[in-house]
Amino acid sequence: MKDTEVIIAGAGPTGLTLAYELALAGVGTLVLERLPERIEQTKGGAIQPRTSELLELRGLLEPLRSRAMERAPGGGHFAFLPVPLDCEPWRTRHPYPIAIPQWEIEEVLEEAATALGARVLRDTAVTAVEQDDDGVTVSAGGQRFRADYLVGCDGGRSTVRKLLGLPFPGRDGTFVAVLADVRLSATSASVPQTIGHMSEMVREGGGYWAMLVPIGGERYRLTFGSEDQGADRDAPVTEEEITTALRAVYGEEIVLRAVDNSSRFTDATRQLADYRAGRVLFAGDAAHIHPPFGGQGLNIGVQDAINLGWRLAATVQGRAPDGLLDRYQAERHPVAAGVLHHTAAQRLLGMPRPTQDVLALRDIFTDLLRLPDANRHMAGLMSGLSLSYDLGGEHPLVGQRVPDADLLVGAEPVRLSALFGAGHAVLLDLAGIVPAELRLPARVDLVRAKGPADLGAAAVLLRPDGYVCWAADDAATCERTLATAITDHIATH
Repeated sequence: MKDTEVIIAGAGPTGLTLAYELALAGVGTLVLERLPERIEQTKGGAIQPRTSELLELRGLLEPLRSRAMERAPGGGHFAFLPVPLDCEPWRTRHPYPIAIPQWEIEEVLEEAATALGARVLRDTAVTAVEQDDDGVTVSAGGQRFRADYLVGCDGGRSTVRKLLGLPFPGRDGTFVAVLADVRLSATSASVPQTIGHMSEMVREGGGYWAMLVPIGGERYRLTFGSEDQGADRDAPVTEEEITTALRAVYGEEIVLRAVDNSSRFTDATRQLADYRAGRVLFAGDAAHIHPPFGGQGLNIGVQDAINLGWRLAATVQGRAPDGLLDRYQAERHPVAAGVLHHTAAQRLLGMPRPTQDVLALRDIFTDLLRLPDANRHMAGLMSGLSLSYDLGGEHPLVGQRVPDADLLVGAEPVRLSALFGAGHAVLLDLAGIVPAELRLPARVDLVRAKGPADLGAAAVLLRPDGYVCWAADDAATCERTLATAITDHIATH
């Protein structure tokens, strides 16, 4: 007897995004979370432009934007270099990162997922995993749960990964640093009053480096490290060491009123070789960890979940073509490998106490970022807007994201992003080339519309995650290739 169709371990942004995607598709979903309640910590609070676009496809962006922290308008950064990354050339409605505390992101996602029927059980730590040809049995919180699949979204120290004995190859961290939400009853002139470009936020002094980010009133997010590379990763963070770091960097007049929460982190770099082990899959930090540079971790976790969700739903419901679930590994593993690669470069360029050689490299790299083409490339890389997948096909649009165009459906103006609220694939016909008699599988919506001439094709088939998996410029190509594209990339009839 099954208790549900999919079990998710971990109620962070990745796990809750996946829960929403599965519940939206009508898949029974149970989230098991070891913590008894959500930790209201500000960590991981930057939503990058491509993640904003994906959340907007599901109508989830506005509830999040309403909780955003105030920040100066401006682009992201690479390695804290003083040149904002310009996403405008990528034709996005969301060219700037959005600053939102991670716990508020989780709250919005959990409310949305549970409203669709997903269940979240807290204080329910996974203790054992058994799988067979028909499903997975998970022991957690003194209970046993049975499902078709289990997805480990339980962080960099994933219990699920450890229970399966899966190696997590990579590189150990070179430093241990502190992240804390603090309250200051007295500040100094060097304490920032608004969230600016990251190149302006990092300071050094007295053997420490630190970054204070104002998050409202007397509350700040503090990140800091020291020349001795920090304490043991698992050692408790004390108010004394926080006070010492604050005063070393920001002045003796700093007065620490309270520490709301604190933790330590490292710059370790690791990645699973395979994101699937039978009926167990992995996403987010459970699958990959990297140095926390450039606001990448939360974003690639959410994007993992959106890539996986529609595939897993189609598989559970018997709609998936052969190999659809395995393509999650093929598409998302290289993305995380790329993030591990460029965060390694940022670790060198952004080190708090650079050598003369690194300073020279920073100068040259800063000059390069001032060149429009180089800036566009790095903006696309850091924002996720340049990401494309190798999906084969004859048309140059295949594998690309399509900007959120203004369309006319009948006489009604509609944005392209609004077509994806149900989590379906969308067959967008802009020139009347899709045959009227075409029979589509469930969860593939045909939308006949008028749109901009520069969209790049007469008709496109967009996956539920918004990427083009087929495109045609004329009726003959449509008749010849469309049916096969649907059954290869989306669903069987």
